[in-house]
Amino acid sequence: MNTLSVVIPALNEAPNLPTVVNSVPTSALRALGWETEVIVVDNASTDDTAAVAAALGATVVSQPERGYGNAYHAGFRAAKGDVIATGDADCTYPFDSLPELLGTLTEADVEFMTTNRLRRENRSAMKRSHTIANHALSALSRALFRNGLRDSQSGMWVFRRYVWDGVDVKSTGMAFSQEIKNAATRAGYRYLEVPIEYRNRQGEVKLNALPDGMANLRQLFEHRFRRSGEERSARYERRHTPA
Repeated sequence: MNTLSVVIPALNEAPNLPTVVNSVPTSALRALGWETEVIVVDNASTDDTAAVAAALGATVVSQPERGYGNAYHAGFRAAKGDVIATGDADCTYPFDSLPELLGTLTEADVEFMTTNRLRRENRSAMKRSHTIANHALSALSRALFRNGLRDSQSGMWVFRRYVWDGVDVKSTGMAFSQEIKNAATRAGYRYLEVPIEYRNRQGEVKLNALPDGMANLRQLFEHRFRRSGEERSARYERRHTPA
């Protein structure tokens, strides 16, 4: 069997977790040869996120330091799968599409696959101001990193586990999403961007548009002009440091 880890960061998402966790099609994936673990990273929630996730059969990882990137750092450390898939706990990402996405990853022979939410069909699922900001950040990211990705902020990725061991992603907040894409493409991994359905968010919005947007802007320039020698050294350390 191939092994898949589905990593989902969650901050006060207890009401959404039954829908999200149950949308991971573990039976269909098993029939296709994928043994799947679902990891929910409890990012210092003040509700019953951890208890609900555990009751649903997910592996719960606690990350007391809040931050989108902090949650993923913790979740990826715990992941055991040869392939990692990600998405948010707010019902926006189509985990039910994982069989098709994994099929594309395999058939296209890519190592890092990201997704594009910024299609006309998805306009109603995102506030207009957020859509404009996403397009602007994505355009700047393309200009700086020359990787052609249309949606630099998408939170759904499917990638080979060794890609994470071969990149040095520093972001602890929302900029993690753009940094992992740019780090993977800059490192030379075979990559692909595919369209997905993006759905209406359920529950409380966690995004702080202006401060998160400014942080992402700063991170793009800091990453673009980071010395390549530093990145190579960090990759070497990650590959050779015992877990």
